Amino acid sequence: MASTLHSFANATELAELLASDVATHLEKAIAERGSASIAVSGGSTPKRFFEALSTRDIAWDKVTITLVDERFVPADNPRSNHLLVETHLLQNNAASAIFVPLYHDVASALQAAAIATEKTEDIGNPFDVAILGMGTDGHTASFFPGGNHLARAIDPDAPRGVMTMMADGAGEERLTFTYPSLADARFLVLHIEGEAKMAVLEKAMAGTDEMEMPVRALLNRAPSPVEIYWAP
Repeated sequence: MASTLHSFANATELAELLASDVATHLEKAIAERGSASIAVSGGSTPKRFFEALSTRDIAWDKVTITLVDERFVPADNPRSNHLLVETHLLQNNAASAIFVPLYHDVASALQAAAIATEKTEDIGNPFDVAILGMGTDGHTASFFPGGNHLARAIDPDAPRGVMTMMADGAGEERLTFTYPSLADARFLVLHIEGEAKMAVLEKAMAGTDEMEMPVRALLNRAPSPVEIYWAP
């Protein structure tokens, strides 16, 4: 499936334009169905975008936000994606949005994944918007090369919902939506920044081995083109 590359002069310009495009899709969903859903990525890349999106004047009380993946760490842990969303997105106008976390304070990541699947099953069939990032190893969401459950995570026939993932270099055990949960989003975005990430993307687009670079599953098999937003 062909993808569309949107290039911007800098990260600030990207954040503003991506925020406007996402707001348009959320507004459309609210107008059509009375509610909207968005799954967002973590890490440092989306901070500017989150802050820009939080200022958009839409009916945020009708928007449900969740994460495409999460570390199995408490919400106040500095490495938590929950904390990132709370401090950069659930602010300003977006403070009234509904947030559904993936982490739950239970004994194991497996138990947390089961709870997260139950809590999110009504908000993403499909998501109105899903925004993913990409690592320099070619991972997206928590689809890590060498991950212990990678084949199941990117299987197009995997159940929708949240599963666990462990991989060298991933740090904590992860919670991640499966490929079918994300790939059919009505507006599917890959948000990357920096020349190094563009080089990784070009390598991913030139090959086919999804176990080597799991982002290829998204680029090659998503039902509709992936909208790639990039700035140097």
